[in-house]
Amino acid sequence: MHPGIVGTAPDAKLLARWNKREGELLATAPDRVPPLASPPDPNGALVGALTGPHAERVLREGARSVPPREQGGNCDIKNLSRGSRLYLPVFVKGANLSVGDLHFSQGDGEITFCGGIEMAGYIDLHVDLIKDGVNKYGIANPIFKPGPLDPRFSEFLVFEGISVDDKDKQHYLDPFIAYQRACLNAVEYFTRFGFTPQQVYLLLGTAPVEGRISGIVDVPNACCTLYVPTEIFDFDVMPCSDGPKVASRGQEARPT
Repeated sequence: MHPGIVGTAPDAKLLARWNKREGELLATAPDRVPPLASPPDPNGALVGALTGPHAERVLREGARSVPPREQGGNCDIKNLSRGSRLYLPVFVKGANLSVGDLHFSQGDGEITFCGGIEMAGYIDLHVDLIKDGVNKYGIANPIFKPGPLDPRFSEFLVFEGISVDDKDKQHYLDPFIAYQRACLNAVEYFTRFGFTPQQVYLLLGTAPVEGRISGIVDVPNACCTLYVPTEIFDFDVMPCSDGPKVASRGQEARPT
């Protein structure tokens, strides 16, 4: 169990950097669907008790909290669970630490976007300050030590993917495409046991699968791997000469 979001607040300088660089990225393909980034947008923004010019400034400049950034944020790291120790850079007085978006279980990458099994809950935190820690340790982004309740499995079936998309278009060392292909390879594999593609898709988003960059040096293909713990199944999913044993897995997940 882990929080999807945990982080500190940016100062005005860091916020301006975010908006500048993400705005420049958006400008490279302004009509792309989906967009390359989410710029400040007053629609749906929450500004708390602020009113007047202060609220207007937040609506105009406030960064969306969807992506992870230097201060932490929406990182969705399943291993950042109970007993972990997280080190976050501090940019403003008081840090303005925030935490939320609790998940009961989730796979690496949160591939279903709103993935994992969401849950209500509470988090008991202890906070210390390392004065000048960013300069002492050269931290540009958060670092953490996993806790003793890190989801641990010993048996896996691992799927590889390379940076070639489903149109057979070659991409240069693209780990996003490679991880996507590894996930799609897993979807195709498990449908042979009687699952629907939708079921496998949901499974990979909620089970504590592990995603890794296994090779990102040999041009032109990055190699990403998806580690699916075989212990989550109550039947044998390993390849064998007899082929997969097809059975009804329930059909709760259906195409619409």
